Amino acid sequence: MAKTGALRHDQIELAPVVLFLVGEPVLGDRAVSRLIERALERNPATAVTKIDAEQYAAGQLAAAVGPSLFAEPNVVAASNLQKMSDAFLADALAYVAAPDPDVVLILRHDGGTRGKRLLDAVRAGGFQCCEIPAVKYPNEKAALVRDEVARARRRMTADAVEALVDAHGNDVGELVAATSQLLSDVEGTIDEAAVRTYYAGRIQAGGFDIADAAVAGNGGKAVSLARHALASGVAPVPIVAALAYKLRTLALVAARKGASARPGDPTMSPGQRRSAERIAGQWSNEALATAIQAVAQADAEVKGASRDPEFALERVILRVAAAKRG
Repeated sequence: MAKTGALRHDQIELAPVVLFLVGEPVLGDRAVSRLIERALERNPATAVTKIDAEQYAAGQLAAAVGPSLFAEPNVVAASNLQKMSDAFLADALAYVAAPDPDVVLILRHDGGTRGKRLLDAVRAGGFQCCEIPAVKYPNEKAALVRDEVARARRRMTADAVEALVDAHGNDVGELVAATSQLLSDVEGTIDEAAVRTYYAGRIQAGGFDIADAAVAGNGGKAVSLARHALASGVAPVPIVAALAYKLRTLALVAARKGASARPGDPTMSPGQRRSAERIAGQWSNEALATAIQAVAQADAEVKGASRDPEFALERVILRVAAAKRG
């Protein structure tokens, strides 16, 4: 069997042994679920067994891959290989040396060095091995959204993709869920207005709206938005985090003076880069330094250093806005 390490997780087919090296948990979940669904589509009577390699006891794998009373096909999904027990390592090494061609064994390893002997054995056997890297940067998250939309044979404008990443970019699972929700609820092409309207009350969107107003020097608007967010149950911590992220982006653009913030720069999307370049031009280096120091102090205060985190939040918003105004 030819090695297929270059395949995407959604291109992997049912086979005696499949290994997923998972850096992004939500995509790892999807990859494993997809193969199980494929097996059930092929034969609804397929027996599916899930094994936790960390809690594994000797002999479980042999029992799971063994023939059943009614000879149904078997799919065995083993997770937590990065924490595998010694018993699992021994049994899995023995099994992959001569796997049952009528059984599908799905192995999921979420990073680390534990179990390297087994991973090497799977690769040496020529079995399907797929790496699912972590989704870290805005352009990777935007690509994930576009892929979700294309998979559904729908359209989303570039501005809408960027707005959605801004709203849910802190959590890839939330980002995927939000994309699915929009695809389900919005008819036709999904534009930025639909995203902003649909997720106006979300924590991340609120945090970035507050940060946008503060760095624009509009302290009154930013405080008003913050009070609304607090009243709706949003904690000060993510709002300060959004403010810190916005200022770090401005500082990065200011330091590069636009020379290195190319469209391919993974640290920000094209829309974020254009916006940051425009706003950064309105800030002096001294003002940025003052604002960043104020946010660093507020970050400690809202995480326990202050008895009144809400006051600390309002104070830092006003300090950032004042720094921008000069």
